[in-house]
Amino acid sequence: MKVNACAILAATIASGLKPHIFEDKLQERAWCKLRLAQALRTFGNRGYDEEIAGHVKARDAIETECFWANPWGLHFKLIQLEDLLLVHFEGKILQAGKYLLNTAAFLIHSKIHAARPDIICAAHSHSLYGKAFSALGKPLDMISQDSYTFYNDHAVYTDYRGINHSLLVASDMIEAAVWFYISLEKACQVQLLADAAGKKVKISSEQAAETGSKVGNKTAGWFSGQMEFAFLESEEQNSFVYLKE
Repeated sequence: MKVNACAILAATIASGLKPHIFEDKLQERAWCKLRLAQALRTFGNRGYDEEIAGHVKARDAIETECFWANPWGLHFKLIQLEDLLLVHFEGKILQAGKYLLNTAAFLIHSKIHAARPDIICAAHSHSLYGKAFSALGKPLDMISQDSYTFYNDHAVYTDYRGINHSLLVASDMIEAAVWFYISLEKACQVQLLADAAGKKVKISSEQAAETGSKVGNKTAGWFSGQMEFAFLESEEQNSFVYLKE
């Protein structure tokens, strides 16, 4: 049975589950900050933290030439929305907390957000399997559903002057960016295991494209990602409440 992205979206809306609708830009900003802090705690809970390394950023809904950044020196699991920093693409910190800005993170994310106005969230961390796979300097083989998600939609950055050091994912929704990072990390893990086990069986380009169009579109990414946030809210017994000033 074939299920396309339109069918997934229709079923999602019919069930009452759909992306958040905002009353105004202030509410959208508050939601974005909450989601970003939740995304970072989700990364921490999954073990994607590595001391001061790693960063997830989200474009501001009001000051669109700025992004919210996780603070440098605070563990992912501890980050709350009030800890986030608001940073302009040129490097000026417009809203700061008691922690510093990761300079390396600014250099990466400012370029992404400036070059791609459609990007809302970009996530990079030194997760174990992504870090190990990036050392191989090659793209994923199409051997699992996780890898099909990234069919013709991922690349290896070979012009980096430092050392290979894991994954970077970007999307126009925070939930989708989180899920695609999780999925890419799993795809790296599967391929490392398969490479160690022996000869792999790859699927055809046609099959990869068909499956990738279903599991790799942004609606599917949001749908899967929102489950991560729902689980976190259940564990923390806390959910989004917006109070106008």
